[in-house]
Amino acid sequence: MNPIIEKQDLSENVVRMVLAAPDIARKRRAGQFVILKMDEKGERIPLTIVDSDEKVGTITIIFQVVGKSTAALACLKAGDALMDLQGPLGNPTEIENFGHVVCIGGGVGVGVVYPLAAALKKAGNNVTSIIGSRTKSLLILEEEMKKVSDRLIVATDDGSYGFHGFVSAVLQNLIDAKEKIDRVYAIGPVPMMRVLCNVTKPHGIPTVVSLNSIMVDATGMCGACRVSVGGKTKFTCVDGPEFDGHQVDFELLANRLRMYASQEKQSMEAYRCQCHGK
Repeated sequence: MNPIIEKQDLSENVVRMVLAAPDIARKRRAGQFVILKMDEKGERIPLTIVDSDEKVGTITIIFQVVGKSTAALACLKAGDALMDLQGPLGNPTEIENFGHVVCIGGGVGVGVVYPLAAALKKAGNNVTSIIGSRTKSLLILEEEMKKVSDRLIVATDDGSYGFHGFVSAVLQNLIDAKEKIDRVYAIGPVPMMRVLCNVTKPHGIPTVVSLNSIMVDATGMCGACRVSVGGKTKFTCVDGPEFDGHQVDFELLANRLRMYASQEKQSMEAYRCQCHGK
């Protein structure tokens, strides 16, 4: 059992949890994830390790309520415990001093890009971070990102805070200003990552994306996380979760993510009815 030490609502439907997991805290590296199960009948939920405290023996996760399992997870509170917690899993991020790196996070993806920015900064990179959300109230980890970045640019779709527009427009502005960018890390909704890769590709800027949102079993056995990278089939959980964004078939990825949309909607509606005693 892994107790929940802290729970915090970061924004609408986005939750931060600190979990007791001393072994994982000691071994984890940036870019890796855990698999958790709430109980015997619970779904396996893959979530990126946002942070860890090796001395205390805790890890931090951030997740968005998008379906039945994450809705049930969000109902737990400090003092409750998870039945299973496995990790660290996945290949860690390649960290070295590349020069000027741009770390881009959209929505809950900011939680995933945060440990990457921290590790890249520690390795001596000049880190420009761009984080975005639909509106100011949905923005997360602004202060944390400031601490691990040489420069932080915030964007909101509706212009309620920071730059008015998408994170891709901010990146395009940097490129147009002739800034030398050695590598880009883009993590967030699939359409966002796809657009960012389209921005960087003509300029030959290496771009890394994380496809953790498609994972299910995280052992490579279920096959649900199959993606096409450079024309070859890869399994996100064991070959990733990070890939060369210029090689990812985003159209196939988007179609796979929508494959069980109707079943997921039915499951969520049934869970809501159960919660309201109907």
